[in-house]
Amino acid sequence: MINNGFIRVSAATPSIKVADVDYNLQEIKKLIDEAISKDISILVLPELCITGYTCGDLFFQEPLLNSSIGKLIDLKNYSNNKEILFVVGLPIKYKHGLYNCCAVILNGQILGIVPKTYIPNYNEFYEQRWFSSCESITNDTIIIDNELIPFGSSILFRHNKYEELCIGVEICEDLWSPLPPSTIHAINGATMILNSSASNDLVGKSSYRKSLVSSQSAKTITSYVYSSAGFGESTTDVVFSGHCLIYENGTKLKENNRFNMESNLIYADVDIDRLMADRIKMTSYSNHLVNKFESNYKIVPFNLKINNTVDNLTRFIDPQPFVPSNLTKRNSRCQEIFSIQTLGLAKRINHIGCDKVILGISGGLDSTLALLVCVMTYDLLKKDRKNIIGVTMPGFGTTDRTYNNAISLMKHLGVTIKEISIKDSCIQHFEDIGHDENNHNVTYENSQARERTQILMDLSNAENGIVVGTGDLSELALGWATYNGDHMAMYAVNTTIPKTLVRYLVEWVCEYKVSESAKAVLMDILDTPVSPELLPPDKETGEIKQKTEEVVGPYELHDFFLYNMMRFGFSPIKIHYLALHAFKEKYDSNTIKKWLTIFYKRFFMHQFKRSCLPDGPKVGSICLSPRGDLRMPSDAVSKIWIEEIEKI
Repeated sequence: MINNGFIRVSAATPSIKVADVDYNLQEIKKLIDEAISKDISILVLPELCITGYTCGDLFFQEPLLNSSIGKLIDLKNYSNNKEILFVVGLPIKYKHGLYNCCAVILNGQILGIVPKTYIPNYNEFYEQRWFSSCESITNDTIIIDNELIPFGSSILFRHNKYEELCIGVEICEDLWSPLPPSTIHAINGATMILNSSASNDLVGKSSYRKSLVSSQSAKTITSYVYSSAGFGESTTDVVFSGHCLIYENGTKLKENNRFNMESNLIYADVDIDRLMADRIKMTSYSNHLVNKFESNYKIVPFNLKINNTVDNLTRFIDPQPFVPSNLTKRNSRCQEIFSIQTLGLAKRINHIGCDKVILGISGGLDSTLALLVCVMTYDLLKKDRKNIIGVTMPGFGTTDRTYNNAISLMKHLGVTIKEISIKDSCIQHFEDIGHDENNHNVTYENSQARERTQILMDLSNAENGIVVGTGDLSELALGWATYNGDHMAMYAVNTTIPKTLVRYLVEWVCEYKVSESAKAVLMDILDTPVSPELLPPDKETGEIKQKTEEVVGPYELHDFFLYNMMRFGFSPIKIHYLALHAFKEKYDSNTIKKWLTIFYKRFFMHQFKRSCLPDGPKVGSICLSPRGDLRMPSDAVSKIWIEEIEKI
């Protein structure tokens, strides 16, 4: 792995003068130097930027063609002892035709020449007047500066040590075609596409251009670096804005401000490991596709020392990957999640043919969310909310705050309220099994959780209803649930909702869906520390003494670990590295390492609980259901993961 899979890439647009190859060369060199100063490893420059794209019939002139080859050789020599791979555009004569080409250059060597496949000849474009298509040229060679260089459309450039870094090149119109070369490049192994372009600007064209780049990077699961011609091209009929874009699997990482009069450069750190993780899961990258589209590719190896981005990573690492940071998107996401939860529960209720649901209400966030889902479901079904039976079951650790909030919330929502204390039954149970009730160990705690579940299950039989589970995704990941206690239900609506998202879902309801009086209760629930309340409260204050995050660690960290482990299969070392950047203002390396160790130990240790989860709706990309996303043996050993953490 090189730098945890991150590669710093750049798209740049030089300010040029049409046919002034000396001037253009100097501007290109300035951008190369600027890129090196910013630790950029890969740079793409626009189509035909050595000569200018708008030379027209000057492309037929020998002085221009010969001069451009001379400047290419100059750039090759200029790159000597420079650790940067760059792509530059120029016209090249080959056999009986003229080709619009990109040269790939690294450290004093031209690695290959890739000609344009699709030559536009419509509207303002007349390229077929000057250039030939390379459609029939898959693999050949060309001599430049007395060196034999690969020439053709089916060339990939692969890093010698980090083979996951595999580069394909396409030119402008190639992207706009029904079957872009980048599609075939990706199927044959390319993880990065460099597009050297000269796309003029019209009203609305930039949006369409972005949608093309976004879509192609998503379909091919690649990083896509796009550079277009800008200021200095001829404005006889059209204007070029110098649009530069960097996308990764459909997500925009960087975009420049168009219509610059000076040379400009953008860069971003792309994550090749992340792309490879998605490809491994996507069956569309299996061998049958490679066989169908195999084009006898030539693989050109290269050695490139990837510049160190460990300490100066520019990419934003989201500390809350489950929660959109944009308020509008977050609100939309919350509404969609509630729709999924309510429709799932509604289907189950209709299928079983029951009128009632039963759930335990603790005054905490998870049971509050589950209750809100039940209320919305019954409203959707046009059923009486009184058929929702909320049961508060005070125990040894129940505080006045959570008890009062539970009762108040149920009253405000208009559901049926039942109160059943578990104290006496637990004391009797302790006596039956010979447990000292003053010994507050795991038996003391789990007995209460199982007693509550037994009450709910028996009550569901009595009421001809089903028990709705309240446990969330984060608790399942950590095994923070009592087996056959709060771990079990007849339908679990929160089973794929992480703890960091639960809070925002409740906040959304608080803001948009309830009365002012109910809002006050919800706000206090949101401010209450997360706790199972299985141990007695503080004797002096009566406040919650057993706080979950003091025992298992911050849920924001565990949700971050879970997302990156399950979504991308990242190693502990990479997750630690990402967490350092995401939480750099909050947690140091040792703290992250401590909780990461606990996360992996608990995740492996408690798989047996996840192997028999109740049904529940999948709402996001991470799900731990044994019937869906996680097929993991209960007896798997965490040794190699823990050993890797110890090396940090």
